[in-house]
Amino acid sequence: MSLIRQGGSYLIVGLVQLALDWALFVAASAVGVPVAASNLLGRIGGMLLGFWLNGRHTFAEQGQHRLGWARFGRFLALWAVLTVVSTLLVSFVAARLGLGHAWLAKPLVEGGLAAVSFLLMRRLVFR
Repeated sequence: MSLIRQGGSYLIVGLVQLALDWALFVAASAVGVPVAASNLLGRIGGMLLGFWLNGRHTFAEQGQHRLGWARFGRFLALWAVLTVVSTLLVSFVAARLGLGHAWLAKPLVEGGLAAVSFLLMRRLVFR
């Protein structure tokens, strides 16, 4: 499967994931849920949607989806590492600059992690 097709599909899925992740993060933190917990909530929502969409579309080959428990286990391990990085960065911004800046920083943090994530998903998870 071509890297360009996968990259384009991953970008579209990623934007949908980011919208859900960010909306959950902002909503939870706006009502007083701590930033780290809010980030985790947002990332869980985005993760579940992203695994399904990427397995069904982005990394599927000739109509055959790429889901299953083995892939989900690899996906979850990678997601956990990226979630720790995301949570540390977003929490740092919130502590130093305030919640509003954390809301603005979240898409930038996730965008930076997305490039690393794509390469690792392609190589380790949906192989």
